[in-house]
Amino acid sequence: MGSVSTDPNPTADPREVLAYLLKHANLKLTALMDAALEPLGIDGKDFGALRVLAHREPSSQLQVAQTLGIDRTTMVALLDVLERKGIVTRRPDPADRRRNVVELTEQGMRTYEAAQVAYGKAESAFLAAISPAATDQFRQTLRTLVEK
Repeated sequence: MGSVSTDPNPTADPREVLAYLLKHANLKLTALMDAALEPLGIDGKDFGALRVLAHREPSSQLQVAQTLGIDRTTMVALLDVLERKGIVTRRPDPADRRRNVVELTEQGMRTYEAAQVAYGKAESAFLAAISPAATDQFRQTLRTLVEK
């Protein structure tokens, strides 16, 4: 008995492979997002950290890293850059001096608010080819796949 292909369309065209489509959709969205955020002096990774910090009480570096799914070393490097730009501030946690608490500065909050607008425009441009109903379904499908 031979093996049966589970590929719905076994052609040589890479655009028929889900991994290819997801990768290139991500690359396209990332390029649009980074271009939109560049005038603000940040990129998509920075924006992710700003989103986490803007919607919480002061967080530890570790909490932010865990929320974003990145390692501590990467988080420290990202926060070093944001701190040099005056977007975040770090200070020792009064309850545990081994931890640093991270907060957005006033400039950081302004940057975040402008980034929200810029990101929204980039995302809208990315999704412009599909209907609002298809966009909602696309988000829900991706959530389902990511959360499983």
